[in-house]
Order: sequence, then structure tokens, then C-alpha cells
Amino acid sequence: MYEETINYLKELFAGNSGGHDLDHTLRVYRNAVYIADRETQCDREIVMLGALLHDADDTKLFRTENNANARGIMKKLGIEENTINMVCEVINGVSFSHNRGRRPETLEGKIVQDADRLDAIGAIGIARTFAFGGEHGRSLQDSVQHFYDKLLLLKDEMNTETARQMAAERHAFLELYLEKLKKETGI
Repeated sequence: MYEETINYLKELFAGNSGGHDLDHTLRVYRNAVYIADRETQCDREIVMLGALLHDADDTKLFRTENNANARGIMKKLGIEENTINMVCEVINGVSFSHNRGRRPETLEGKIVQDADRLDAIGAIGIARTFAFGGEHGRSLQDSVQHFYDKLLLLKDEMNTETARQMAAERHAFLELYLEKLKKETGI
């Protein structure tokens, strides 16, 4: 199932280089599996599918409704409707901008949200911020502002203890980076 899902995602994300691509998805997947291994009461299948498909209908990339891409992939994989609905519930709880101030209700949703947010901070978060900014014509100053508008907030919004521990180190790196960037550029 993993390899089949990856093959569908390769096609779906072909040509995307703005930080929401297959590589991002695979890092989120690895983060989610790592967290799930420590949060033993979760449904691993829901976590794994939710992590792999979390951006399959991202509004920054696609104009779909009702998780059409994710649902289509899961149907091709022969996944039962109840599982598809649970995975879509997880997917719908991931987005930072669409879920401000809300936490997922399920442990699986919390794990996938944490896994995605971990990929937005630390060294990879810095790289993704500038890749996205460059692809969308953002200035250096606008990309740096994104750190203050979102990235520096994520550490305190983690749901699981495992993610909080992982986020602490990545957050410290963001702060160090911004301090050095300010010395070099004044922004």
C-alpha cells in the first residue's frame, strides 16, 4: 500500500518545488511514524495514510472539494469507506491557516498535525520558507515575516509530548538563524 500511494503522489505532485512536494510528504510521513511509535494508542494505518495524503488536496496546490484527490487515491487502493472518512478527518485538521486555535479531536489527527508542523520549523522549515517565497514572488523581508507570523508559534502548538521535544530543538535553530540573519541584513 505504501509504494502504491507513493506512486500516485509522485504523479500528483509532479512539477511542484515550492515546499509542498513529495519530499515534504515523505518527511511528514517519517515524523508521523516516529511520533506514532511513541503514542501507542493510535491507529497506525490512519496516521500513515493521513500523513501521506495530508497535502493531496491542499488549497495552495489544488482546487478540489471534499478531499477528492485523497479519496480517489484511497479508493484506488481499495480502502474501505469508513477508513477513508477517518483519514479525511485527519487531513482536514492539519492546515495551520484553516485550523488556527483548534486542535484535532483524535490522537491520529494530533500526530499528523504535529508531523506536518515539525517540517515547517528547523533547518528544513527555513529552506521550505524561502523555496515557497521564491516560487510565489515574495521578497526576502516578506519571507522573514513568515517566521514571526507562523513558524515561531508552532513550538507551543504541538499536541504530543514527542513532538514538543522535537520542536524545541528546531525552534531554537530558527531563533539562532534569525539572530544571525538580522546581524547580516538588518531585517
